[in-house]
Amino acid sequence: MLSPLALAAGPASPADLLAARMQMGFSLGWHIIIACLGVGMPGLLLFVEWRAVRAGDADLMRLARRWAKGIGVLFAVGAVSGTILSFEMGLLWPGLMDVYGQVIGVPFAMEGVAFFIEAIFLGIYLYAWDRLPPRTHLLSGLPIAIAGVASAFFVVSANAWMNQPRGFDLENGRVTRVDPMAAMFNPATLHQTVHMIIAAFMVAGFGTAAVYAVGMLRGRRDRYHRLGFLIPFTLAAVLSPIQIFVGDYAARVLAEHQPTKLAAAEALFRTGTHAPLSFGGVVRNDTLHWAVEVPSALSILVGFSPATLVKGLDQVPRADRPPVNPVHWGFDVMVAIGFFLLLISAWLAAAWWRRRDLPRPRLFLWLAALAGVAAVVAVEAGWIVTEVGRQPWIAFGRMRTVEAVNPAPGLWVGFLIVLLVYLLLTVATVYVLRVMTRAALVRAVAPQERA
Repeated sequence: MLSPLALAAGPASPADLLAARMQMGFSLGWHIIIACLGVGMPGLLLFVEWRAVRAGDADLMRLARRWAKGIGVLFAVGAVSGTILSFEMGLLWPGLMDVYGQVIGVPFAMEGVAFFIEAIFLGIYLYAWDRLPPRTHLLSGLPIAIAGVASAFFVVSANAWMNQPRGFDLENGRVTRVDPMAAMFNPATLHQTVHMIIAAFMVAGFGTAAVYAVGMLRGRRDRYHRLGFLIPFTLAAVLSPIQIFVGDYAARVLAEHQPTKLAAAEALFRTGTHAPLSFGGVVRNDTLHWAVEVPSALSILVGFSPATLVKGLDQVPRADRPPVNPVHWGFDVMVAIGFFLLLISAWLAAAWWRRRDLPRPRLFLWLAALAGVAAVVAVEAGWIVTEVGRQPWIAFGRMRTVEAVNPAPGLWVGFLIVLLVYLLLTVATVYVLRVMTRAALVRAVAPQERA
């Protein structure tokens, strides 16, 4: 269904459509890293501060204060990138907002409320640290953690609606009888929000632990670095098997509600029973070449039986199929990293169970440092599956992406400007965090030198 804007101005050129998609994809891919840290880090911070206050532990309190400063920087940067994304929704995709804005406006408005709650209490938390009693200060941080998770839920529920549009009727091309709650709590909401929130805590956990793993590889084996590694890594390790079960559930939901996306993720072109799971390979001429297949595994995954019928891409007109190679490889990368994170988590659990200590080989620390980057890559790969796997629809089955894009020419200019902005943001963020890290190291070494 073409929006009134697209009908009035005519369709966008293929080049401008590509520019809009690249700009949105790049902005989302950049912001999601900061957003994951913003969702997961406050919970870690509050746990560390709670333990520090309860036990009077100086090392834990030092961790809490340092993490709080980092969260402050990341929140400021995330506010900038999040604002850019909110403008892009209206500027790049006016067709979607013109037709369906009243349907999906509620979660965006509620996310705005959560953002302001987070900002207000973060200011109190950071600037009143030495002005409030310890327990009162700790309690002032709870709204930050709650609002961060709530923000993630509201934003992802809006994206879930794009995968499963609900909560409205269409009469003569006009949206009627809008039910915002039905739109927000659509069939994709549960698995997408849970999957994303767990992923955010895993990125925060493995990412934070990776920083201290690098420090330990450089010889800093003091208690401060061990705590800085163990606490976030343990949280992420506990969540790793849970995330795999959530992903398994999500695949079955896709089989029911978005079989085209599942077929693209598995590069399955033929509908049938005993459908295999395929790892790797390249799609050429509607055939997957050089893949490793596990016979009947996809049918078992979907319906717990090899006889389960799984729909392939042959059930979908070619014009309605997503690009298979990026979706298939994104899915494989996400799954492979998930099991990699599970294995190193199990390694730590086994060593701790036997000796109450970290694994002794340096290889473990190298892999733990790699896990921080790997967790981010897994999230990015998952969003490729979610977004590219929905194409050519911006609202699945309701509106095509080409119908929603801004028909004005010159979208490439905006894309180049956004690239420059994000380059500056990246350089500024890395610089500030490095300065903070060096200052913290100087303060930590100075007492030892005086002694």
